[in-house]
Amino acid sequence: MTTAQVELSGSIAVDALSRPARSLWGDAWYTFTRDKLALAGLFTLTFIVLAVLFGPLIWPHTISDIDFKASLQGPSLDHPMGTDDLGRDLLARVLYGGRVSIAVGITAVLVSITLGTAIGAFAGYFSKLDNPLMRLTDLFLSLPVLPLLLVLVYLFRDTLTRTIGPVVGIFVMIVGVISILNWMPVARLVRASFLSLRQREFVEAARCVGSSDARIIFRHILPNALSPVLVAATIGVGGAILTESTLSFLGLGFPPDTPTWGRLLYDSQQYLEFAPHWPLFPGLCIFVVVLAVNYIGDGLRDALDPRRKI
Repeated sequence: MTTAQVELSGSIAVDALSRPARSLWGDAWYTFTRDKLALAGLFTLTFIVLAVLFGPLIWPHTISDIDFKASLQGPSLDHPMGTDDLGRDLLARVLYGGRVSIAVGITAVLVSITLGTAIGAFAGYFSKLDNPLMRLTDLFLSLPVLPLLLVLVYLFRDTLTRTIGPVVGIFVMIVGVISILNWMPVARLVRASFLSLRQREFVEAARCVGSSDARIIFRHILPNALSPVLVAATIGVGGAILTESTLSFLGLGFPPDTPTWGRLLYDSQQYLEFAPHWPLFPGLCIFVVVLAVNYIGDGLRDALDPRRKI
């Protein structure tokens, strides 16, 4: 080997050592940022979340300002989204309602993801628990969602309202109902990942060095099974927002003085001919948020795919 070849190989080795180490999440973020629709969904969702968080603090109108002279007015400079039947500013109510709707979606998904991950992990790791937990999952999957949803709301709505309060009680009820009816797909995903991973070499090595079951589950297997869980979580947020909007649209959600996007649609039913702008903007917000979340979920699915090529 000549001196030039030795120097070239040495410089290549130095460059390889100085190059930052690649990581799973770094590669996933690199792939995610190459998906234009996923990035557009992320920026859109971030903008809407910031708007509903800080918009009511900046916008001069509040959700309770009543002006009968401005009743059912269309969009204008003073009221960019128009007004409702009592002359209340719809932009203020849409911004405030976004807080409630997005909070319900995120909280319900966190609860259902936690419950589904726990059940799926125990079913996939412990063979004795697999059959009873999966039969329980099949039982919940066989239940009709909408009738059960309406029955649970009818049974517990008044009790929680009297016990906790009209707003907090309805929030807890809706989050609980959505969580109970949405943990099963996550449990199946996590169980399948655990069944595949518990026979891998690194898990056997952890058992050989005396690691406990809890350490193997939480330290070795669960981090490798989080990819489908994250994708299911992003898509579940959109589904939870739609469910809350459906309940509010049916008049079974939050009280009238708490404007959610679904409640705004419910209140506008009788004024569609006179004020078509009233249902337009909350419905558009629901559509944009759900679409953005679905794009983010698609981007995460591709970014976390182990068969992807960078």
